[in-house]
Amino acid sequence: MPEDVRTILRGSQAEVVISPGEPTVVIGERINPTGHRRLARALEAGDFSFVAREAQAQVEAGAEVIDINVGLPGLNEPKALASAVEAVAKVVGVPLCLDSANPEALEVALAACPGRPLVNSVSGEEASLATVLPLVAERSTAVIGLCMDEGGVPSDVEGRLEIAKRIIGRVEALGIPRQDVVIDCLVTAVSVDQRAALVTLEAMRRVREELGVNLTLGCSNISFGLPDRMALNVVFLAMALAAGLTCAIVDPTHPEIMKAIWAANLLLGRDEFAMRYIAHYRSRQSKAG
Repeated sequence: MPEDVRTILRGSQAEVVISPGEPTVVIGERINPTGHRRLARALEAGDFSFVAREAQAQVEAGAEVIDINVGLPGLNEPKALASAVEAVAKVVGVPLCLDSANPEALEVALAACPGRPLVNSVSGEEASLATVLPLVAERSTAVIGLCMDEGGVPSDVEGRLEIAKRIIGRVEALGIPRQDVVIDCLVTAVSVDQRAALVTLEAMRRVREELGVNLTLGCSNISFGLPDRMALNVVFLAMALAAGLTCAIVDPTHPEIMKAIWAANLLLGRDEFAMRYIAHYRSRQSKAG
């Protein structure tokens, strides 16, 4: 992948550059009610102070972008997403990632969002391409492209690559620069398919080499249904970073995750003179002491 591929995001106080030549960007995933009962209850109660606290905790742990997902059955998603964006933007200055498949929710959230956010996401489905990409073009934001379509997530590398190409083609037809698309090759549970990790890693390498765009991934799906999930998540994360991952969607409050990212940045030549690795080590020692 060219070293100068740069996807630029902005918050109210910070700019983040996603690039193969830069340290891995960490997108905090904790503001998502799926499997997060306290957050789900807070959203149902309209308590966005809890959402704000989750954002603060993730930034303090090392997140450089905060993903906001309020998808909950029965919730007014457009209203809730805009409220969550406003609450988070008041307490953190980092860029935001607006996580919704609902075009109406994305539209109102974009209007409430400071800076230049990341839209999460568009897929290869025609309905998604036709409704989400015009919003991205109008607001001049960056967008995550998911390697799935009406048939779901392809089980093979070629299928995912073809969807990535389709998304890039539609993006460029709307005048959106290619560098503003971050492709997610998606990963499924290795407990269901023993080749799940291998297919995703190879798809990432192919997308990196043939399309020259940045790559994102949520790594925790790999371990679904298995014991000691963190061990699998950390190892797979390291493998994905070696395959070209440039921004990781993770829970930064887990020290094992952040240590893997800092170590991988150093070993992959993304941390000059090990300065970031040493700074994070000293910070951990200071907090522990």
